[in-house]
Amino acid sequence: ALKTYNNRRGIVSTFLKFALQRYWLADNPLVKIPPRRIRRRRSSAATLTAEQGGKLMACLEENHPTAVPFFALCLFAGIRPCLRTGEILRLKPGHLKLAENVIRIDGEMSKVREPRTVTIQPNLAAWLQAYPLKKFPIIPANLQHIREKAVEKFSLSHDVMRHTFISMHVAKFRSIGEAALQAGNSESIIRRHYLDLKDTPEAEEFWGILPKHTTATASPLGEAA
Repeated sequence: ALKTYNNRRGIVSTFLKFALQRYWLADNPLVKIPPRRIRRRRSSAATLTAEQGGKLMACLEENHPTAVPFFALCLFAGIRPCLRTGEILRLKPGHLKLAENVIRIDGEMSKVREPRTVTIQPNLAAWLQAYPLKKFPIIPANLQHIREKAVEKFSLSHDVMRHTFISMHVAKFRSIGEAALQAGNSESIIRRHYLDLKDTPEAEEFWGILPKHTTATASPLGEAA
């Protein structure tokens, strides 16, 4: 296979470069043998539909309201959700700049060690208003148990909420560059895996998913205005 050929060529090339540095060789003969060109096929990331996203959030509201902020931030802001090493574990209320309508992900939090800024869309702001972080922590005590139930009921794969966020963002705003900046990915990754996965009507439905219940509070962080 072409990839196997390139992999083996790379191993031999690395050894020959090492030999060249040790002056065991006068030159590297492998530079005259080019790698095989592989035309990469575009793949699609696994995502939720707008309908599935709405049902997920409605189920959480009815049965597990303490976990609503966690799921809302992963689904509507694309925060990496892993409960062992994910960005969500290091996300604090102070990272949500509500006056500026953004979430600041600093380099220490980011998986790729690069800071980024995520815009808080109107529906996410509504969820944070209905479930303020002072009353509903980002990581509730029973989150692992709740997530296991959600995975079983809605077939949530590891990063499906984040994939959904990116694909819906591209569909609504039609900007690969902006989606890459907010997701912390390269534009090539966004184009290869997320472009045209969703259409505009479905994206509008997704970004219109709103809470059915409300909690009286002056601020999404639960602080006095």
